[in-house]
Amino acid sequence: MSRAAEPSTEQPVVRSVVLDARFDTVRQASRVEVREIRILPGFAAGVHIHNGPVVGSITAGSAIYQIEGQPEILLEAGDVFYEPEGLRIARFDATDEGVTFLGYFVLGPDEQAEIVFPDL
Repeated sequence: MSRAAEPSTEQPVVRSVVLDARFDTVRQASRVEVREIRILPGFAAGVHIHNGPVVGSITAGSAIYQIEGQPEILLEAGDVFYEPEGLRIARFDATDEGVTFLGYFVLGPDEQAEIVFPDL
């Protein structure tokens, strides 16, 4: 992940793209619901699917994140992630320190954020 350079007196504001989430489906987004989510240490969320794209940022602790069929990633405070709409998220498991993150749910008109835990 790319981090912004340190600001200086010559350049007091610096910017860096840390996530460019490309939505696989065309959707009419009318709002973004932001949730703070806290998971106990060692808790495994289980395989799940979201009905819309979710982007997030870890604010404390860490988690093992994996989209099914892709490598596992250790997410730590300051890291960002993207859970694509309709794809199986194989892991979002809190490490021994637990995890707190902000989840940004992109929603259409009259749509509610939903999560499904499919049978394996």
